[in-house]
Amino acid sequence: MVSCETSKRDRASEGPAVAESSRSLASAETIEAPRSLLGEAGSSAAKVRQSAQRRVALVEGSGAHLSVETRDLLRRRLRIVALLLFTGLSVFAIWSLVMSLVDPRWPLASTLFGAHLAVTALLGVLATRLCGRCDLSLTKLRVFEALIFGAPALFFILMNYERLSVAAALANDYPHVPEIVSGWMLLIFCYAMFIPNTWQRAAAAIGLLAAAPAIVNGVAYVACPDFRALMHAEAFRGALTEQGLKMALAAMAGIVGVHTIGALRREAFVAKQLGQYRLKKLLGSGGMGEVYLAEHQMMKRPCAVKIIRPEKAGDPQVLARFEREVRATAKLSHWNTIDIYDYGRTPDGTFYYVMEFLPGHNLGELVDGHGPLPASRIVYLMRQVCDALAEAHGQGLVHRDIKPANIYCAYRGGMFDVAKLLDFGLAKPLADVAAMDDGLTQEGSITGSPLYMSPEQAASDQVDARSDVYSLGAVMYYMATGRPPFVYPHPMKVMIAHASEDPDPPRYVNADLPVELEEIILRSLEKRPSDRFQSVAELRDALDSVPVDAEWNARLAASWWHDFGCPQRKALVAEAMEMAAA
Repeated sequence: MVSCETSKRDRASEGPAVAESSRSLASAETIEAPRSLLGEAGSSAAKVRQSAQRRVALVEGSGAHLSVETRDLLRRRLRIVALLLFTGLSVFAIWSLVMSLVDPRWPLASTLFGAHLAVTALLGVLATRLCGRCDLSLTKLRVFEALIFGAPALFFILMNYERLSVAAALANDYPHVPEIVSGWMLLIFCYAMFIPNTWQRAAAAIGLLAAAPAIVNGVAYVACPDFRALMHAEAFRGALTEQGLKMALAAMAGIVGVHTIGALRREAFVAKQLGQYRLKKLLGSGGMGEVYLAEHQMMKRPCAVKIIRPEKAGDPQVLARFEREVRATAKLSHWNTIDIYDYGRTPDGTFYYVMEFLPGHNLGELVDGHGPLPASRIVYLMRQVCDALAEAHGQGLVHRDIKPANIYCAYRGGMFDVAKLLDFGLAKPLADVAAMDDGLTQEGSITGSPLYMSPEQAASDQVDARSDVYSLGAVMYYMATGRPPFVYPHPMKVMIAHASEDPDPPRYVNADLPVELEEIILRSLEKRPSDRFQSVAELRDALDSVPVDAEWNARLAASWWHDFGCPQRKALVAEAMEMAAA
């Protein structure tokens, strides 16, 4: 989602590594790991420990700065450039070798030719490593970019200096200033045409390439007396100026080209349409796909469109979960559950569904940016979430992935702090939870987010609505203290703690918390489901009885949003309202 820089609470009591791990896990994708690795005997804690020993693979969050689509585009473009340069240098290497064999007068400097072959081989290796099956991070792609353009640049420097010194030394065979800018122009235009970039970053890279011939000429002028003497000759007095002007024009054309291509790409992005929905802006991305702010072309209604990633489209497990999320959420009509408007598949195979656009913050962003919430606000928000879950549980659905990122404090119907429950992608009917036979996850799998996962879910035991009660307790603990109940650097340790450790009482961290709310949180976090609230309705009734100094309401929520709301989010709300009014 749209990021907002806000002041962070001091969390020095948590070690830096642990704090960083907690933030990473808080935004982690849902875990799905085979239960077959857990074993069958022993308590929940023993099962989880055994799974840790057998190294259950977990999917943790990612902090990539570019979307998967953009990184894949950069990878493909880099591979094209590497192949083009590899092909061109290979042709010239073969031509040079053949000419040296048929014409004894043809010079073939062993050092220069060796560098030629080395750079050609390196480009071939890099092109191979940039295959479609390789999932490379942005950092690695930038390293590939530097090698693909840097290696030929170093070779051109060596070749240009060699040509300048040899041409200047031709005393009786027409000494001259050779043309050395063509190779650099090739690199500049390859960079401008193929590498997706901002014009500022492109200007830095292209500027270095454009300056290289002048640097080579300068070195040759200092180190080569013949070249220096040639530059003072009347016939060649303007040669270097001419080269400089050519490179300056090439650099300007390249930078303007990058800016123009970037603008066209942005326009193409804005023009993307899925049926009647025009995509306006990327809001965020996750393990399943990407979410865009969009509008319905006929009704001019702002909405959010979730698109499944192209590389996931061939995975029946992913598609099944995607469709299940739509079906499960579409069955629900409560005000505090996100609304699903539409679902479809484009002719090119892209899956998508359309939901209401939620201006606001999720609980994770809210607490991370502003610290623990007052008790009155916790009660106000969690009562709404309990109401939404009550409808889902009444229809036999267990959410199984309740976490701060899946609870939104939104602006809806003219009111702020409207709680919205999201992401029913792991929701299952109770009968299917017991039978585990719907085929939409791996047989007997661990599913959920480790920081807020119930002990029975961590052990992949049979779960019911009381598992969601535990997750709500973990979320309330986070809202009250600013940290999850258990904080460890590895998700498996967190899952073990859920099954075997007692959390610190919330009032140890936040002494202002009412005792009654602390008791509700700790009861929700009981290890045995029978010791918890037996339904979200019971939990809501308990929240109604919590004494607070000043009850939170829509007026206080509006005042908070006005004073502390993220400026970027406010701008996004204004944009959505403008779309609706257009």
